[in-house]
Amino acid sequence: MSENALAMITVLFLALAVPLVIVVISRVLGGSHPGSASKWLPYESGIMQTVGTAEDRVSIKFYLTAIIFIIFDVEAVFLYPWAVNFRHLGMNGLFEMLLFLTVLLAGFVYIWKKGALKWD
Repeated sequence: MSENALAMITVLFLALAVPLVIVVISRVLGGSHPGSASKWLPYESGIMQTVGTAEDRVSIKFYLTAIIFIIFDVEAVFLYPWAVNFRHLGMNGLFEMLLFLTVLLAGFVYIWKKGALKWD
């Protein structure tokens, strides 16, 4: 058996064995703790009283914040490969990324001036 195959089998074994051992140790040392009925309720930042129904409208600010987050998250996805290949891309890559970041900064200033980030 080659050295690479042995290494892969070892990693696969450890990937399966370690979680199994952790679960078994947790069961043995932790024991059983039956709780009250509130133990089975979903946890959402504490137990909150429901207000309204599922059909109530949600403020557009939540959607706007989500879209802004996605835009800047995608920007980070584009920024990472550029940073990894910075030396290979040279000055051309630097100017292209500066242009990309300038457009993003202009968009950020625009949404700031329009008041999209205010929660009044």
